[in-house]
Amino acid sequence: MNWLTATRSWLTASALGLALSLGTLTPAQAQEPSRELLNSSYDIARELFAAINPKFIDWWQQQHDETVSVKQSHAGSSTQARSIMQGLRADVVTFNQVTDVNVLADAGLVAKDWQDRYPNHASPYYSTTAFLVRKGNPKHIENWDDLARDDVSLVFPNPKTSGNGRYTYLAAWGYADEAFDGDRDKVENFMKTFLGNVEVFDTGGRGATTTFVERGIGDVLITFESEVNNIRNEYGKDDYEVVVPPVSILAEFPVAVVDEYAERNGNEDLAKGYLDYLYTEEAQRLLAGFNYRVNDETVAAEFSDRFPETKLLRVEDLFGSWPEAMETHFASGGELDQLQRQ
Repeated sequence: MNWLTATRSWLTASALGLALSLGTLTPAQAQEPSRELLNSSYDIARELFAAINPKFIDWWQQQHDETVSVKQSHAGSSTQARSIMQGLRADVVTFNQVTDVNVLADAGLVAKDWQDRYPNHASPYYSTTAFLVRKGNPKHIENWDDLARDDVSLVFPNPKTSGNGRYTYLAAWGYADEAFDGDRDKVENFMKTFLGNVEVFDTGGRGATTTFVERGIGDVLITFESEVNNIRNEYGKDDYEVVVPPVSILAEFPVAVVDEYAERNGNEDLAKGYLDYLYTEEAQRLLAGFNYRVNDETVAAEFSDRFPETKLLRVEDLFGSWPEAMETHFASGGELDQLQRQ
């Protein structure tokens, strides 16, 4: 060993010892990982899984006496699905829309029965669509009808590229369908005005946040309830207010093992364990701490004061199924394209 190699080894050992002494690494995380798992997730989940992954690594080490590591890939949910189909060897997906997992199932990368493999249709947590407004709520935004006024400008992700954006579009349509008792002309007129008020269509949720918060564009940011609360906590509770409308959409966050790649990577058990962990009480508490709604009754009761009551509309009840909603509204030449052209 030459002096340079020896010096590098000493520095590495010293840095590791310092990290352990400062409590930034647990003993399990300090060991050399034997395997690495890749989680492909939606755009705004970076901070969430940055908190979950170290906990999972410790949990797996305690359960299996094996040190592993976890890597993340983030983009719009549909973009991630396309990347996996093009060769991104993710072991698991933690998406925000069922159809993006179904695309992988249709391609033979995910099992056809993926929704039956985990509780709550393989959705360990859920959310809804809410509004972030600026200090004092100067435009007095309370419900979806306020978003169709001519003095209000909106920011939300593009429904063509983002599951987050599709939930927003479908939530607005569901509100209008109820408000106008199914009158198709009135619903479409509302949606034309609503879409016409969009100042910026970003490709994903994080881009929409940047546009609204850092660039100062728009009166209302529409995104997941979890995201608007996290933004307010990060950028200043005194500068923003959260509005949860009385009627909105049930936004499920489906998870699945990418069987084709997990098997090829030698990570089948690790991938399954990662998704199992999301249903543990520890993980459910972490999820609730990031303002996601959870199904664990004990944890849900602990965090109930964070989540206002709202009527959550199901995509299946409104549009028949996710595939029907995709074909009718988001396919080329579909309802969204027609409304924007008008």
